[in-house]
Amino acid sequence: MPRFKLTLAYDGTLFVGWQRQAAGTSIQGLLEDALARLEKAPVAVEGAGRTDAGVHALGQVASVTLSRDIDAGTLRRALNAHLPSAIRVIDATDVDARFHARFSSSSKVYRYRLWNAEVVTPFERPFVWHLPAPRLDETAMDTAARLLVGTHDFASFQGTGATTRTTERTLFSSRVVRHQLEAQAWSTATGEADALVTYEVQGDGFLRHMVRNIVGTLIEVGRGRRTPASMLDVLGDRLRASAGDTAPASGLFLVRVSYGGPDL
Repeated sequence: MPRFKLTLAYDGTLFVGWQRQAAGTSIQGLLEDALARLEKAPVAVEGAGRTDAGVHALGQVASVTLSRDIDAGTLRRALNAHLPSAIRVIDATDVDARFHARFSSSSKVYRYRLWNAEVVTPFERPFVWHLPAPRLDETAMDTAARLLVGTHDFASFQGTGATTRTTERTLFSSRVVRHQLEAQAWSTATGEADALVTYEVQGDGFLRHMVRNIVGTLIEVGRGRRTPASMLDVLGDRLRASAGDTAPASGLFLVRVSYGGPDL
């Protein structure tokens, strides 16, 4: 039976997250429903990561086995015909029967987008955390972010109520960058040409709300309420109360999933 690796992009604003749930519309649920229409039977899909409600993806990966004879290109086109426009299958590939979207992955990249200016363009508003003032010190934030690289116990950044076998994870990169806006007309009109600040992190795995809790802590560094070195104290405390608030879901994107090693 053919097995496929599916790469998806989606606007998570209106969904309860990746994972199928008892209530609400999920990405996994819609994908499985679309596949079931093709298969004429229930289909189970494995996802590389369980993005939360409101979180977006540029490169989520799913794996699925089908019984019908269908090529990857036809499958991609058929799924996009049945899925809502907020979800797109951007690639479908034949894979070995042993491939699993989650368990075969070696690392994931997440990006968090901050809009640090008085006015946010309406075309960015659903996909950023708007922080009008004060201007964030992105250099201090980057210094703090880089201290997280390596293997650490990230218990302080795990969402309340989450249960995992271990809270130890390895980060391969962790960086904060301020960007020049591409929309020149907008930046000229507002005088805010460098409003976009991003936090990008690559690791072998992530705890529930881990990236959003790191971002909430980095914001306190950027506002001068914490020193960059205090990130090491937060790690050492292993207490959720030691870290900052959870950043909103709107700014978070699953960028890509790697197989075979980190792609720094």
